[in-house]
Amino acid sequence: MKDFLEDDFLLFTPTAVKLYRNTAKEMPIFDFHCHLDPQEIFENKHYKNLTQLWLAGDHYKWRTMRLNGIGEHFITGEASDWEKFFAWAQTVPFLIGNPLYHWTHMELKSFFGINKRLSPDTALEIWEECNEKLQNAEFTPRSFIEKSNVRFIGTTDDPISTLEYHQLLKQDSTFKTKVVPTFRPDGAMFIERPNFQDWIKKLEQIADQQVTSLAELIKVLQHRVDFFHENGGRAADHDIPYMEYKEVTLAEAETIFTRRMNGELLSQEELIKYRSFLLKELGKMYAHKQWVMQLHIGAMRNNNTKMKDLLGSDTGFDSIGEANIARGLSQFLDALDKEDALPRVILFNLNPKDNPVLASMMGNFYEDGVPGKVQFGTAWWFNDHIDGMESQMKEFANVGLLSHFIGMLTDSRSFLSYERHDYFRRILCNLIGEWVEQGKVPNDNMLLQRVIENISYYNAEKYFLHR
Repeated sequence: MKDFLEDDFLLFTPTAVKLYRNTAKEMPIFDFHCHLDPQEIFENKHYKNLTQLWLAGDHYKWRTMRLNGIGEHFITGEASDWEKFFAWAQTVPFLIGNPLYHWTHMELKSFFGINKRLSPDTALEIWEECNEKLQNAEFTPRSFIEKSNVRFIGTTDDPISTLEYHQLLKQDSTFKTKVVPTFRPDGAMFIERPNFQDWIKKLEQIADQQVTSLAELIKVLQHRVDFFHENGGRAADHDIPYMEYKEVTLAEAETIFTRRMNGELLSQEELIKYRSFLLKELGKMYAHKQWVMQLHIGAMRNNNTKMKDLLGSDTGFDSIGEANIARGLSQFLDALDKEDALPRVILFNLNPKDNPVLASMMGNFYEDGVPGKVQFGTAWWFNDHIDGMESQMKEFANVGLLSHFIGMLTDSRSFLSYERHDYFRRILCNLIGEWVEQGKVPNDNMLLQRVIENISYYNAEKYFLHR
């Protein structure tokens, strides 16, 4: 029987232990998609307590606290930070089987040296020990990043962002990690949202250009892509609730845009046409810049209208969608490829039933000299657990080249979430280790070491930075 969270945690064969200890463990991190705040990195924010560092904005934790019957007062409400932390401590013992149970204790152990399990009985002791350490310079965002050996961070940024803190970080020679913006134009894509016209006004202000037509919007977005590129941006990210695609002329899309700007309601068909046109135009921009285009497909967001009205979006009331994505995705990628304007693309799915769809879609499009131009992104959100990661990698390997996989990302707002990379690497090493032990893969140390190194770091570095 193994002890919980021992050194060989999640490693069940001698080969897996060897691959992890000798190769994966010390590899640097290339975190190409996250939601960290560049201002907090630049200012090296000091957190007063563990709740501010660990629970604020973490809808993963909020969701499980609600499932445990914790009242909203102790989650996003006016309860004190200690009360919120204690509510989380009450929830943790019930998380057996959930990756949050592992992540919670991995983060306490790695960053704070705490080996105790979090529970109501240990909550006060852990709270006081962590809070005392948080007052030291070794427990700040930059320290967490450096301790985790993170070399690259891709944040998620609205086109209306000034990128002020990215610019300041670039000028700071004392901080070695590269922090770059990722272009996330949800404001332009979701034309049906009530704040669409307000967002357009903000875009006009930041770009100092008028937007009275779709043609002008595309022109301004191109200028913002240029601005992001000048400030280190090399990727874009898109929320794709359902992947439907239609070929649309500029004139037709322009009519839809004008109707919305005039305050008219749009049909579902019109929304699909507008998004298809704009997404294709943006894809062309990314290809020209040699950017990576990330498509996060299948989130059914804000299901609880009452709580959305109370708390806003991204507060833990999202779930897995079930749209049929294969045909629309194929048509979209093909439309860009026909114009020689297909950028590097990473496909993420939220519904695990779509694993074979995305794994097989990779092989439909390619570019000479670019291994894995279209990538099947790592298990995302509701899938970033042991079973989800193993399933994603097995599907990848079954029909593609797992050796070219660009690996893990945090997709997190927490500076402690870099333990998720270690979690992924342990699962990767255990999967390949099992294949070796079963005779499915040769016990070739040099071959396996190269595969682990590439998936852990080098493939992503090459994919994003063309090295």
